[in-house]
Amino acid sequence: MLIYLIAGEQSGDALGARLMQAILRRRPDTTFTGIGGTAMAEAGCASLFPMSDLSLMGLLEVLPKLRQLKRRIREAAEDIAAKHPDVVVTIDSPGFCFRVLRAIAPLRIPRVHYVAPQVWAWREGRVKHYPGLWDRLLCLLPFEPAFFARHNLPATFVGHPVLESGCDTGDAERFRARHNLPPDARVLIVMPGSRRGEVTRHLPVLQATLQRLRDPIVPVVPLVGPVADMVEAATATWTPRPVLVTDTTDKHDAFAAATAALTKSGTSTLELALAGVPMVVTYRANPITIWLVRRLQRVPYASILNILAGREIIPELLQEHATPEKLAAALETIMTPDGAARQRTACAEQLALLRPPNGLPSDAAAAAVLDLIEQPAGDHPGA
Repeated sequence: MLIYLIAGEQSGDALGARLMQAILRRRPDTTFTGIGGTAMAEAGCASLFPMSDLSLMGLLEVLPKLRQLKRRIREAAEDIAAKHPDVVVTIDSPGFCFRVLRAIAPLRIPRVHYVAPQVWAWREGRVKHYPGLWDRLLCLLPFEPAFFARHNLPATFVGHPVLESGCDTGDAERFRARHNLPPDARVLIVMPGSRRGEVTRHLPVLQATLQRLRDPIVPVVPLVGPVADMVEAATATWTPRPVLVTDTTDKHDAFAAATAALTKSGTSTLELALAGVPMVVTYRANPITIWLVRRLQRVPYASILNILAGREIIPELLQEHATPEKLAAALETIMTPDGAARQRTACAEQLALLRPPNGLPSDAAAAAVLDLIEQPAGDHPGA
């Protein structure tokens, strides 16, 4: 059995690797091919071209790369046609993946899209373009199947992969010993993002925020592959010098030792919540991109946990509100015992909603993919 996987960024790469492992537990005869990063390569999926070619976000960031993206779409579609896999699974990255799915529709290969597009948050009108793109849509959030059902698009909730990330398995004492930190040192996790534009916009603000905190802290910055060198160079002059974390185990240990975190919005907020780390969320984007998003957005929050809760359980300071003064004040509040406890309790309640009915999220996703493959020829919608 041959499965073709496409992931366009680091989070999708991790998701794809866990899906591969879950499928292999059921069907050891499976082989994989497609487009992915380091995690998928280690699990047995060599990439057609570097996944970094697809790791773009924002209108102004994408425009200069349009010609290259069109070439990569064509290359992916031609590769799928040549290999004719049993199923194509695209993971997130709708800007790229949906164009590939549309290009391969005439091949009548079963298609699964993993991670539903967040059109419930903004640009709901895009839903009208989705019929015919996939045969199965796998959702990470519990309210998404009902949303897509209203548009006659069947979808399946498989749970959120952050629950399998291991972020809640760290060892605080091991982290402090490894980095020679005293037991009473306040550790503050700083997560600027995984894209070059995010790092450029966020690091100066984050550095200025740390300088405004009343009591000493030890900043800890987990390095992310595509921007690791950039972050290391940019933080070399920080006072105090941050602890740079380079591997997953050390990152999870840092979470266990952390007093709080200052992070950009995204999956990192779920990772920190799972580890019980109180946080403040921030984000700055190109002003034109933000202007477009604000005109089209349909939800009042950027963080999934706030959206699930229907209220701001995690402070969000975005764009013009992402100032060092405001961020420092919010951090001081959540670093108090009462502030930290309130946020931990509220986040735990929302994380419980992200669990699938049975088993692990990767197992639920694998079951859905294999069920589609095992349907008799002609029974799946794309046949």
